[in-house]
Amino acid sequence: MNTTAFGVSSFISDGIHVFVKATYLANQSDPRLHRYVFAYTIQISNEGKAAAQLLNRHWIITNGAGEVEEVRGPGVVGKQPLLQPGERFEYTSGVQLETPRGSMRGTYEMVRPDGTLFNATIAQFELSLPRTLN
Repeated sequence: MNTTAFGVSSFISDGIHVFVKATYLANQSDPRLHRYVFAYTIQISNEGKAAAQLLNRHWIITNGAGEVEEVRGPGVVGKQPLLQPGERFEYTSGVQLETPRGSMRGTYEMVRPDGTLFNATIAQFELSLPRTLN
């Protein structure tokens, strides 16, 4: 099942299911200073038949003005989880935008025990203040 809804995305690639849910953090934001903070919780589930380890992340973050920032780095929240079939890993992180709306998408570089590399897709999800969902 590959779906995208407002603030939520779900995508399965090569047996790796990436589910995302984003929320606006009003208590950490300050619209007067063009500071809009969002948290996102990600569940990475191995629905395949072979283990897979997350090596690297690549994010493409687009704000409401169309400005794009790319973020690359090892692992997620300081970890490179190894997922056996049927296992899942969940974490929460955040992003700050200068606009009240934006989006994120990306990939996780994964490796199988035999050394095969592949990318697990993080489907695009929207970031927005709750009152701008019209």
